[in-house]
Amino acid sequence: MVKADLGSTWTVAEAKARLSEVLRLAEEEGPQRIGVRKPCIVVTEHLWLERAPEHKHMGRWLVENMPRGLDLELPDRSEPDREVPFLDWDKG
Repeated sequence: MVKADLGSTWTVAEAKARLSEVLRLAEEEGPQRIGVRKPCIVVTEHLWLERAPEHKHMGRWLVENMPRGLDLELPDRSEPDREVPFLDWDKG
């Protein structure tokens, strides 16, 4: 990935006080860096969407990446006492 030339860095206080200017400059001049210890970059939505990788729906990814050539034995779903996987997923 190529590192963008961002010029100077806005302090968080400056960016808060001059948010409209930060947004305008992001649109007119390109990405704006805010912060030093934990820097963040402000970019336009157009630039973000242009460079963001395409996301596939989970179902499509699963179908495209499922193992081929395996003979999986599926459990009988009609058994009343069968174990239900992920039943306790929210119990951490």
